[in-house]
Order: sequence, then structure tokens, then C-alpha cells
Amino acid sequence: MSELAFAAPDRLAPPMRLTLQESVQRKRRNGDANKLDLADRPAHDWYRFVLSYPPHLVRDYLHRFDASADTVCLDPFCGTATTLVECKKLGVASIGVEAHPMSHFAAQVKTDWMLDPQGLLAHAQNIADKALRGLKRDGISDEGVNPRPRVSELRRLPKEREELLLARSISILPLHKTLVLLEHLRDSSASQFHRHELLALAQALVSVIGNLHFGPEVGVGPAKKDAAVIAPWLANVKRMACDLGSLQGKWHTPATVIRADARNIAGILKPDSVDIVITSPPYPNEKDYTRTTRLESVLLGLLHTMEELRAVKHGLMRSNTRNVYKGDDDDSWIAGHTEIQKIAENIERRRIELKKTSGFEKTYAKVTKLYFGGMARHLEELKSILRPGARLAYVVGDQASYLRVMIRTGKLLADIAKSRGYEVLGIDLFRTRLSTATGDQLREEAVLLRWPG
Repeated sequence: MSELAFAAPDRLAPPMRLTLQESVQRKRRNGDANKLDLADRPAHDWYRFVLSYPPHLVRDYLHRFDASADTVCLDPFCGTATTLVECKKLGVASIGVEAHPMSHFAAQVKTDWMLDPQGLLAHAQNIADKALRGLKRDGISDEGVNPRPRVSELRRLPKEREELLLARSISILPLHKTLVLLEHLRDSSASQFHRHELLALAQALVSVIGNLHFGPEVGVGPAKKDAAVIAPWLANVKRMACDLGSLQGKWHTPATVIRADARNIAGILKPDSVDIVITSPPYPNEKDYTRTTRLESVLLGLLHTMEELRAVKHGLMRSNTRNVYKGDDDDSWIAGHTEIQKIAENIERRRIELKKTSGFEKTYAKVTKLYFGGMARHLEELKSILRPGARLAYVVGDQASYLRVMIRTGKLLADIAKSRGYEVLGIDLFRTRLSTATGDQLREEAVLLRWPG
């Protein structure tokens, strides 16, 4: 069991002036509520998962839950550390639990503000110069104006790693440049700046270098014949250095990131150690989070083989049909929940009516039960970690991905929490969004809970 002890900072930064209600009114219109404000970009913008929730929502609930310098906040599905970064900015000690290796890595880096900004800049510039000289020897420019190079002379990934990538997610020439840069980054892997430099490359890969597009599903757009690599990477490092200059006065606030499965965390954290939970677990839909982060996971060396990918999926919530495995039994946790059982039956009935017979479609009903069972299991595990009176906010959304059968995630999660001994304080509307499957407005909500202890 981890002996996590936090040295609390002297005081909590002043809370945001807007009340929760005022903030919701200001940002309610669909996507506006989920946008990253300009003032929030430091650290948050170093690498941000496409489905992340916004920092202002974390601020709102920290204020509403009376967070102080003595508070410990947990995010058990911490993703790329939106909650942890915001806690650190406000002087609140935090713990994040994340099972995905890319998200875990990003969360660790985004909460590490102890680097010397000028040292980071100088180190990255030195690597950039070496990489540019290497490209020049290959007869290649980083500006994206290269004549047709001889493909046989360009660097490629080993076949097993290449097969993990989404097809055509990065073109041959940008891949060559990326591998040249990675070679020089590996040569200085002992540097204190190494992890930040890698994260800057991850951000460049998904935003500039690769052929990906997000909407919010990951897709592959038109292939780029060429793309700059060194320049956008170095620009990201410079933004990091600029942010570090403004954040270093807050580096001392503890933020611990643990790689683990949120359904199995009772033995990881100290009993009675958490005052607040602010999180956004996966929703029951067909979003495969390992696909969304596949390009950077493979190129940064976090995934090498199909076996490693399967192991990662096995440790994630069963929220989509691509990570359902024989022997999964989380559905046993909600076997007596009538409404969830009825939703699963409706999904299966509709599948049969529509004559949908693919392996994934046959799993829709099963994964729905596995998802809510996994959340029940998580909430049960959490009970020993929470202090009496702990308050929790779970940001979740309605779904209609499975053959247009509506799943009111927030209401169902509140029901499950109540059955596990939690007090339901309410359900706040965060935003609405249009369902592409049904044309309905789907609610994205924060389920508010209290653990009486």
C-alpha cells in the first residue's frame, strides 16, 4: 500500500469569481462549455486529450466543495491531468489514477513544473540543431519543400510497431524526420528535460505532423506529402518553457500520478485519505481511447507489440466493444439493476430486429452492462479511501451509440452510487450536444455525491 503523504501549501489560491451557476449560464451552449480558455492554457495545453473536460469546471467544483490547503483531491480517471493541473494551480494537493500509458505519461509531465525554463530551451535547441544537421546530411529539409526523396532510404518503424498504427496516420517523409528527432532525443534520455521534450513531440504529432483529424472521433485525413517536424516540436517546447516561467512559484503543491485500474484501487491509496473526487470516466460508447492516442503511443515507445496493446485495453473500463474479453464479469455488479438490464435487453432486441450480426454489434448489450458494472465496482473500491463527508463530482454524458437506444448515463450512475451507500446531492447540467445517431440533444452532466462514511 502506498504511503502517500502531502505537505500542504500555506494557502489556497483565491477561488474563481464566477459561481457554478453563472459559469454554466455563460458557457452552456454546446461545445462552448468544453473549450479551453486562453488564460487556462499554461500546462493544460501541453497535450490535451480531445475528449477532456475544461479546467473551469474543475475550479467550479473545487470552490463548491470548499477545497483548502489541507484538502486532497482524487481523479481516479485522470486522463491527461485536467483535474490535477488545476488543483496544482490552486494549491490543492491531488492524486491521479490512470491506466492508459500515454495519458499517464502526459499527466506526469504536465504536473512537473520544477524545470529551469532556460535550461529546457537551451537543451531542446541543441537537439534541434543536431537533428537538422542529420536531415541535411540526408538531403532533407524540415520546411516541407523537399523534392521526392528515395523512399528506400527513408527510416521506417519495425514492422510490428508499424502495424499498430492506424493506416496512413503519418506519411513516410514526416515519419523519417520524426525518427531522426527521436534518435537524438534518445541519446539524451538521461536529461531532466527528456520527458517534457517527448511530450512536446506527442503534441506536434497529433496536431501538425500526422494525418489525423478529430471530431471527436479519431480519423485519418488526406496524406501530407511532407510536414515540418523539428520546427513545430521546438515551438511546443518554447511554449512549455514560457508556461514554466509563470508556474514555477506553484511547483511545490503535490500532484501524484499512479498508473492503475480505477476499478481496483483500494490497495493503492491510504484509507480515509481523500476529501474530494472530481473526474470524468469513459462513457458507454464506441470510442476506443487506445486508437485516439495510437500514433504518439507507438512513436514515443509506449507501445511496441499487439500483446502490449491488449494488456493496456484489459486494464481499461469496458466502455466500448473493442476491449471486451472472455471472462469479463463486471456485469455481475449490476445484475439486480432493473433499468440497466432493460436497456441491455432493448439493445439486443433492436440488434435482432435490424439483423445486425457483426461480432461488435453482438457485444453492444454486454458492454453496456460491463460498463455500469465496472462503475459500480469502482465506487465500491473507492469507499475505503474516502474520508467521511467526502464529496464527489462525476462528469458523464448520455449516449445513444448502440443502435439508437438512449442511455441516460448520469441518472444510472446516480442510482448505482445510491445503491452503494453514497448520498446523491444532485445532477448538474454541464452542457448539451447533438447526437449524430438520433438527432436528440444529449445531456452532459456532473453527478454530485457525498460519502457519509
